[in-house]
Amino acid sequence: MPDEVTAAGTLTEARETLVSQPFSVLLGARLTVYTRGRAELEIPLRPDLLQQFGFAHGGVLAYAADNSLTFAAGTVLGPSIVTTGMTLDYVRPAHGTLLRAVATVVNGGRTQALCRCEIYSVDDDAEPKLCAAAQGGARVIDLNR
Repeated sequence: MPDEVTAAGTLTEARETLVSQPFSVLLGARLTVYTRGRAELEIPLRPDLLQQFGFAHGGVLAYAADNSLTFAAGTVLGPSIVTTGMTLDYVRPAHGTLLRAVATVVNGGRTQALCRCEIYSVDDDAEPKLCAAAQGGARVIDLNR
C-alpha cells in the first residue's frame, strides 16, 4: 500500500528525516504513523532509558512528546519547522516494553500549528496505559536565513 502524502511528504520520507537525527537513532525511536494531522512515534524501552526506580526516564517521555508533536505539525506545515514550545504532564510512571506517543494537530495554519500528544506505556500482553500528555506548537522556519 503506498504511503499517504502529507504536506511534509510520505511516511517513508518522514522516517528518513527521523533517522537523520542522531539523538532519535540513539533512543531507537521509530515513526509508525504519519498521516495528515497525525503522527505516532514508538520507543522500545531498554534498561539504559530507565531511571533509578525502573520507570522510563522523564527525559525520554519529553523527547517522545516533542518529536511526535513536531512530526504531527509537519504533516500540515511541511518539513522546515521547529518546536516553539511544549507543556508536559506526567500521569503515571511509564514501564513496559514500549512507549507510544500519539500526536494530533488541533489547529494548523499557514505558518504555525498547535498539537496535542498522549504517551502510552505498552506491555506485551496488557492494555496500553496513558502515562503522559503534552501540548505544543511548531512553526515554519526559513532554512536559508
